[in-house]
This record gives sequence, structure tokens and C-alpha cells, in this order.
Amino acid sequence: MISRAERTAFSDWAWTIDRWLLSAIILLIVCGLVFSMAGSPPVAERLHLATFHFVNRQVAYLLPALAVMIGASFLSPRHVRRVALIVFILSLALVIATLFFGQEVKGARRWLFGVQPSEFLKPSFIVVVAWAFSEGARRKDVPGNLLALILFPLTIAPLILQPDFGQTMLISLVWGALFFMAGLHLFWVVGLGGVAVAGALLAYKFVPHVHSRIEAFLQPPPTVAGVPGDFQSETALESFIAGSWLGKGPGEGTVKRILPDSHTDFIFAVIGEEFGVVVCIALACIFAFIVLRGLFSAARNEDPFCRFATAGLVMLFGLQSLINMAVNVHLMPAKGMTLPFVSYGGSSLISLSLGMGFLLAVTRRRPRTRVLTEVAAATMAQPAAA
Repeated sequence: MISRAERTAFSDWAWTIDRWLLSAIILLIVCGLVFSMAGSPPVAERLHLATFHFVNRQVAYLLPALAVMIGASFLSPRHVRRVALIVFILSLALVIATLFFGQEVKGARRWLFGVQPSEFLKPSFIVVVAWAFSEGARRKDVPGNLLALILFPLTIAPLILQPDFGQTMLISLVWGALFFMAGLHLFWVVGLGGVAVAGALLAYKFVPHVHSRIEAFLQPPPTVAGVPGDFQSETALESFIAGSWLGKGPGEGTVKRILPDSHTDFIFAVIGEEFGVVVCIALACIFAFIVLRGLFSAARNEDPFCRFATAGLVMLFGLQSLINMAVNVHLMPAKGMTLPFVSYGGSSLISLSLGMGFLLAVTRRRPRTRVLTEVAAATMAQPAAA
């Protein structure tokens, strides 16, 4: 038990943290380890690695990820802004560096020395943009909206050049939602929406990678020799049918043995086959709980920065989860996007932990903030009245 009378950093953290949110994130991490043990061994065996190679690496990544999340949750809003700005500058520089020195995988340059910098760019960009919007809303002499408008193309340009259209779409959606929260005029809503549609059409028309994925989604190639034309998406959909409501049982799935990305992009399909649709729905409910809990917290928060940052981080988390699950059930073209805390990946796991650490930090209860603000305002008003 921790006494409320203690005034240590840990006691303050323990009494002010959103315990429901923290518990849901920890539950998601534990579920991710269980599902990783189900989906990754066949991939390791195909690559002639130890059976639990990816599971052991996921556990190794989990230790620094938890340290990052807990450490970030101790930060004050001011320190969250500073850390996010530093991470944003470093991540953006590394993303640009990947264009020249990055390792090319499947026609894209996204990796640099085994790290995917764009993963760390997402949460830091959202916090920095939330900072700009909040300053613009609080102080009329600060061009916060203009700064956020400038940061957007500066951030997505190197992502498009990689190319990484999945991350670009995700960042654009969250940025647009925050811009709308900041009081964007209907004229700008229509204008920016038109630009987004035009950009998507241009990518479909002139980028072969995007064109082929959309065409495969809209008009799947015919089956040849028993192999579906859109192999991964069709096979993932079959796994849900094979698993039905209650699944075949842990370790009894067969689709994971032929799915190339069963431990990353299509882990949700493996869950559907082995654990059933019921467990998939329960997992989706955990994601939904985190998002709704964050949005309700943002609505109640009186601090503009905390409100924007909370909304942006949970939308980033929720949209990424939604896109991955939609791809698995063949409702969207393949995006190469991980399922948060469930899919295998060191960069993804640590960057998500950083984002959730920021979220826990800005949603902490700070009952003295409003009192100190009112006292400061009253003190400043006294000389003027005199």
C-alpha cells in the first residue's frame, strides 16, 4: 500500500496515473506475448531459425519497451513536449537518411541499421502538432495553426519518398482530426479533403506498388493451380472461416504455416483460426476501451495541450489497430501495418510504448493545476485593478 501522505515521485505517479488505461495496455501486452507464441514459430522454422526465435526477441524488446513506457509516464506535460520535440527532430533526420542509406525491403527504404525511424516519428509528430495547436488556441500571438500546417508536409514528404503510404495515410488522418478539433473552418475541411483525395488518386495512377495493391483488392487475380491471386488476404480470410467462433485451439492452426507475415501483419488472422472469432472480438474490445477511455479523458481535460495530445495519441493507436484488423478481414488493401503490442517488431513495440507513455503522462490527474492557474491569474489581475 502507498500512503497518500507520501510526497515522492513514485507515490505521486501511483495516485495520479489512469489505472484502468495502464491495466488495459498491460493486458494487451500479455495477450501479444501469448499470440506471438502461436503465430511466430512456423515463420521461424521456415527461415531455419530456432522455434521460439521471434518470441525470445519479442520478450527482449519488451524489457526496454516497458522501461520507455513507464519512464515516459512520469513526465510532466512540459517535459513530454520537450522529449517529443527531440524525438521528432531525430526521427525526421533518420527518415531522411533512410532515403540515401536505408536498406531496401520489398521496394521501399524504411530501415536504417535495423531500426524503422518512421515508427518513432508518428507519436512524436502528434505530440508536437498538439503542442502547436494548443498554443495557437491559447495565445493569439502564436501562429500555432500555421506551424502545424508547415510541419505536416515537412513530415510526410520523406515518408512518401520511401515510399510508405500506410504511415502517410495514418499520420494524415490524425493530423486532419486535430486540425478539425482546433476549429478548422469548413472551407479548409473541404479543401484539405479534396487534396487528400487527389493525392490518393495520383498515387493510384502513378505509383505501381499502390496501383497493384488496390487492383488486387478491388479485382482479385484469378486462382491458378489452387493458389489465390491475392494470396495473403484470401488466405487470412479463410483462417477466420476455419476457426469459426471458438477456434481450433492453441497450436492447432494450419494457415499460419503458409502465411509469410503470420507473425506481423497477419497475426490477427492466426488469432482468428486458433482462438476463434470470440477472442478476436474480445481483443478488439480492449483496443476500443483504450481509445474510448482516452477520448473521454481528453474531453474532460482542461489543459489545451493535454486535450489535443490525448486525442491525437489515442486516435493514432486506434486507427493503426483498425487498419490492421480491416486488412486481415479483407476490408482494406494490404498496408504493411502492425497490430499494436501484438505483432512482432522491435521498432513498433518500443515506439508504441513511447506513445502510450506520453498518453499516460498527459492523462494523469493533476488537481493542483487548476488552482495554481487561478491563483496566478488573480495575482496578475491585482496590479491592473489597482
